[in-house]
Amino acid sequence: MLELFAFGDTGWGDEILAGLAVTLQLGFAALLLGLCIGFLVAWASLSAKPALRALGFAYSTVMRGLPELLTLFVVYNGVGLLLNNVSAHFFPDANPIDFSPFAAGVVALGMVFGAFSAEVLRGAFNALDGGQSEAGFAVGMSTRQVFLRIKLPQAWRFALPGLGNLWINLLKDTALVSIIALDDLMRMTKVAVGVTKLPFTFYLAAALIYWALCMMSEVGLASLEKRANRGVRKS
Repeated sequence: MLELFAFGDTGWGDEILAGLAVTLQLGFAALLLGLCIGFLVAWASLSAKPALRALGFAYSTVMRGLPELLTLFVVYNGVGLLLNNVSAHFFPDANPIDFSPFAAGVVALGMVFGAFSAEVLRGAFNALDGGQSEAGFAVGMSTRQVFLRIKLPQAWRFALPGLGNLWINLLKDTALVSIIALDDLMRMTKVAVGVTKLPFTFYLAAALIYWALCMMSEVGLASLEKRANRGVRKS
């Protein structure tokens, strides 16, 4: 049985490992994009301007209400079509633009992660004591300094558990991109199953790999939470 996962021409170890690398790259890229979107949407939701608040709440509400798979299909097909239409309009002689499955996966998963993380971050910033910001302004800090030195470190501590759960969900949701022919861990597992006709063996192996990734993430997140809570008095 172990020879099925050997490296080289005799097994599927190379393919599974390559798929795992794509899964990790996709997950971390979507995480970075999602955090950027999340901070922007949270900032808009907390803005004093009604238009920005409405825009932030509208984005988070719509994106959290759509299935991730539907979002992936819309991004993969819609963005590719939009790019080609724009290119054809301005550059009629240009070759068609190939919107890669990897880019579609990063954008779609990042948009979904951004919507959920925005709610976590909004709650974290709302949990802060406003008196500390006022004290920062009183001693001459700028708005930027108050955000970076007072608000962000504390909001990060409050938001980390929720963001950690979202990261684990994102890691598992990367399996959805196999539908659009990205050679991630799930797709390479499907290919191996199709060739060997051993679905239980390879799907069990994939399940164990995803489980191991989640467990390692749990350990890493616990370490980050411990570091973020240094010096905090426990009640």
